[in-house]
Amino acid sequence: MIDAGSSGSRVHVYRFNYCKEEPQLEEEVLFHMIKPGLSSYKDDPVAAAHSLDDLMTRAVKMVPEELQYCTPIAVKATAGLRLLGKDLSDKILNQVRSHLTENYPFPISANDGIQIMEGSDEGVYAWITVNYLLGKLKPSQRGNSAAIFDLGGASTQIVFEPVFSTPSEKMSDGDHHYRLDYGKGDPYSLYQHSYLGFGLNEARKHIKERMVDQWMDDAIKTGRVYHPCLPANHNETISYTSKATTTTNSQPEPIDIQLIGTGAGATQCRAVIEKLFGKDRPCPTSPCAFDGVYQPPLTDTFKLRDLYVFSYFFDLTQPLGMPLEFSVAEFGALTSHVCDGTADDLLKHVPGAWTSLQSAPDTCLDLTYAYSLLKTGYDMAPERLVKTAQKIGGVETGWCLGASIAMLDGNQLCKA
Repeated sequence: MIDAGSSGSRVHVYRFNYCKEEPQLEEEVLFHMIKPGLSSYKDDPVAAAHSLDDLMTRAVKMVPEELQYCTPIAVKATAGLRLLGKDLSDKILNQVRSHLTENYPFPISANDGIQIMEGSDEGVYAWITVNYLLGKLKPSQRGNSAAIFDLGGASTQIVFEPVFSTPSEKMSDGDHHYRLDYGKGDPYSLYQHSYLGFGLNEARKHIKERMVDQWMDDAIKTGRVYHPCLPANHNETISYTSKATTTTNSQPEPIDIQLIGTGAGATQCRAVIEKLFGKDRPCPTSPCAFDGVYQPPLTDTFKLRDLYVFSYFFDLTQPLGMPLEFSVAEFGALTSHVCDGTADDLLKHVPGAWTSLQSAPDTCLDLTYAYSLLKTGYDMAPERLVKTAQKIGGVETGWCLGASIAMLDGNQLCKA
């Protein structure tokens, strides 16, 4: 399984025993990542396809030659390619299909083997991965599933199984309602939503541009803007496009704007970031989390079960000494220490923390966004405990294992 993400491509090779009713994962025999992602080659589809050669060469070495003909492969692209638009993404994926078919022995999966995944599938596959690894998809664990919150580069996903207190309550109908057939018994009734544009990399860009929007006239006149989420006296230049800067043919023309950090602290930074969530937007189907999107309230429908946060949540918290389980309030406290400049002394016991803070001027911005996403976006209570992990039982979390389990159906598999 190749995860063609917005910031890089990753290969996962799994070995299953499918002699029982449920596929048994024996081992993840290979995980490897490369950068950049396929979307970085938008003007060169051939180069995009060849960028996967490192991953494919490693996969060929790991799968015994006599099993390669019956080991299916899939390439699933996520929000990075989705943002390029259909024409550019189709050219890249068509070239990937041709390259893999002509040069490698693995059969392309029969079930949409090379495609841009829908955001709903991405989230639900991640939900399957986590709950499969936790043993919560067994019949005896019904109703005890974990929720997953995944913060990628271009999008963020939420998937959970809401439980309502009375029979008269139920989830509203809509695309957010995902009926998952897995194993025996009734389908799982899941809530899912993928927020395109709310991944960390996209959000960071919007947060920086927001201050330029706010000071448009001065920014165009002076070429600079002050930003509370950046360290004091930090300087960087961004390319900014506005309707106010157009050429004679009415095409937007980017201008360079210098951002100057003020180090104003967590509160001032959060004031900028929280506006990104559009909490005041119309809510056609109530209740809404953010951006006018319906969501059953976590405080009422997901009270005591495990809640996992992944990807950038893990990458942001673990280098700064956070445990693998922490409350939303504790996450907020870490964010405040970083943004208010007190983290250097408090984290002296954490190897590499000082270097990480000094070398990454976006750390305050990134932490504030991730914290605000949980607290303000998803309306999590301060005392709510969340767990984070990069692996469960030695296997990478994320959607790839779940998608691979789904891929086992409909493909000719190797027979023992």
